[in-house]
Order: sequence, then C-alpha cells, then structure tokens
Amino acid sequence: MYLISVVLLTLVLPVSSILIENYQLHGMLEWVALMGKWFVFWGAGIRLTVAGARQIIRPQFTAHYIFHIPGDETAPLVRELGASNLAIGLTGAMCLSVPDFVLPVAIIACIFYGAAGIRHATAEQKTKPMKMAMVSDLFLCLVFATYVLWMVTRSTAG
Repeated sequence: MYLISVVLLTLVLPVSSILIENYQLHGMLEWVALMGKWFVFWGAGIRLTVAGARQIIRPQFTAHYIFHIPGDETAPLVRELGASNLAIGLTGAMCLSVPDFVLPVAIIACIFYGAAGIRHATAEQKTKPMKMAMVSDLFLCLVFATYVLWMVTRSTAG
C-alpha cells in the first residue's frame, strides 16, 4: 500500500492533473506553472497530509517500516514530524483555492524533500521503503527546485 500511494501521489496524479488541465485549457498555461500547481497539491499537499496524519495516529509505521528503529521510544518525535508534515500538507492542499500558496509551499517542500532524500541516501543500511522514499523525495525536490527557479527567473526578468 505504501508503494502504491507514493507512486500515485508523486507521479501518476500530478502528471494526470497537468495533462487534463492543459487539455482543458488548450495549452494556454505554461507547463512549469502547471507542474508547480499540481505537484504542490499532490506531492506536497496530499502526500504530506496523509503522511502527517499517519505519523500522528500510528508513529510506529514510520519508525519501524521506514527507519527500522525498534521500540516505541521514537513515537513522540515521529508525532512531531507528523505535525510538521500535516501543516505543510494542509497548506499545500489549499493551493487550488489559494494560488499564492504554490511558491512558498514549493520552497518549503523542496527543502524538506531534499533534506529527507539526502538523509535516506546517506543511511548506512537502506531498506526497500527507505530506497523508495529516497527516490521519490529527491525527485520531488528536483521538481520543486525547477519550479522555484523558473518563478525566480520570471520575476527578475520582468
């Protein structure tokens, strides 16, 4: 279930949303703008909301399944991570009704996913879920960095 949700929220749903909106608008919006909007909504908004809720309700999943840390001593720390993920996620999910949220959430998500991806990449022992998290985190970091750089160059060129 974890693998399916990561693939759906990281790739399938954002790309599908981009293609559908581009088709409906007959290519009127720039691809990078659509990329920012839909990856923020799905990749940061929905994915981090789901992860945050899961970490608050069931912190053992993250501790045991992702990081292979036994015991329940990490539950308070994982719940705090969950609150952070939930805050970022809910803000990202609101970007469809508040478009001004897209750029700030993209910056925050880029930093978050970049740091998480690097942390997973430098771990001595990588579990399959950790490898999946590493690849998806670094991919999202790259997507958000591309969008942020595009927005910065647009604002300085104008």
